[in-house]
Amino acid sequence: MTTPLDWTKLLSTRRRKDGDAVLTPNEKALEARTEHERDHDRILFSTPVRRLQDKTQVFPLERNDSVRTRLTHSHEVANMARSMGTTLAFVHGGALGLPDCVNPLRNVPALLEAVGLAYDLGNPPFGHQGESAIQGWMAKNATPRGENAGSLGIFDGWAPSEAQRQDFLRFEGNAQAFRLLTRLQIVNDEFGLNMTYAFLAALMKYPVPSNETKKGSQARKKFNFFQSEADIVQDVWTRTGLSKGVRHPLTFVMEACDDIAYSVVDVEDAAKKGLINFNVLVAWLKHHAEGDEVTLSVVKKAEERHSEFRGKSLSPRELDDISMQMFRVDAIGWMVNAAVTAFVENKDAILVGEFDKELMAVSKADKLWASLKSFAKQHVYSHRKVLEVELEGHRTIHALMDMFWSAITDRADATDLSSRRPPLSGYVYSLISENYRRVAEGPNNRMPMRYRELQLVTDMISGMSDSFAIALHEDLRRHHA
Repeated sequence: MTTPLDWTKLLSTRRRKDGDAVLTPNEKALEARTEHERDHDRILFSTPVRRLQDKTQVFPLERNDSVRTRLTHSHEVANMARSMGTTLAFVHGGALGLPDCVNPLRNVPALLEAVGLAYDLGNPPFGHQGESAIQGWMAKNATPRGENAGSLGIFDGWAPSEAQRQDFLRFEGNAQAFRLLTRLQIVNDEFGLNMTYAFLAALMKYPVPSNETKKGSQARKKFNFFQSEADIVQDVWTRTGLSKGVRHPLTFVMEACDDIAYSVVDVEDAAKKGLINFNVLVAWLKHHAEGDEVTLSVVKKAEERHSEFRGKSLSPRELDDISMQMFRVDAIGWMVNAAVTAFVENKDAILVGEFDKELMAVSKADKLWASLKSFAKQHVYSHRKVLEVELEGHRTIHALMDMFWSAITDRADATDLSSRRPPLSGYVYSLISENYRRVAEGPNNRMPMRYRELQLVTDMISGMSDSFAIALHEDLRRHHA
């Protein structure tokens, strides 16, 4: 692509359900919000957002209220995204070619805040381990039953396309978020929350199907839509001027905010749990800084404040806590400014769809960001306490998937998902959200029956919170005993 992307299309305020309809004069008089501000409000008040308060960010089933959940993480990402959007629109709008007709001063921050709040909605319980658990269950049961009696043979008797197979073998929370907002959050029609085309385009970090991922490509390393939503994605691309493999420019900003948030706040949470402390982090950064100006500047200021705080009447835990908080403030400040600068410096490549890197990786804060990520990988994510609970989550998800698969497939008529079931299977099937069942059973669902059955399982599992999954597993285990 060599023709620059068109901001008037990229910031489209049209919605799938409304087509080219616009607000009437009376409606305009009553509605002072822009369409992208309405996008944010629709997301904020949606049920999936509330479920995030009981979904894992890093530490599953955490009882310490000060440690982040998916909800607090998403709010922090949304906050940073809005802040970066404000800077880009107010300070760099001219350089970016943002036309006045798209009302960039209000719409760019609002759209970024909405996408930042929504991008994690499809993640299953127990963090990224939940995704791995679903993928593992699919892989284990993909083997034909004739070759392995222990397999459920989920692809037996069906010749799926490669994309249909990979939708499940590589199950993606990102794709589930897109499905959730466009298909599953039913009000009284089949348009989900009926978000704007701009929102749906910016939500897609990986604008490719599951069978066209590519290692080494930032936009293609994962996928962002299932075959069940491929028609919606094509509509979104047509409306916004995008195409397969080409990201919406603001997606890079949202991704940078997520990168910044988890690289800093996951470390802060580990300190709150007593897994690491301020001195361990500072020693690590000094060792890995290798003369990097940004990292050394952040560390120097953090040490100065730590020394200042030591003169106060603080307990060791209070000292460590406040020192980590101030480190987080400075580190995020540096990285946000660096990400904004990187976006502006790479705007030409971004606006012709040829930029395929992470903003943080090409920013002046790249070494600080990389050092924090490597620290978290070694000292946080691999900690025994984290792995123990993740293992329990993995077992819970596999057991639930076995139970729901049995209930979904154990019916009188193989061609009718709503047909009669034995009492136990009927009870378990009834526990699946009515929205999910309505979509799967609906006359407009043109996906193959086995695909619909598998999606009912993944839809149900992905919608669960951590504690709900644990409680439901215990309840169903008693019924199966």
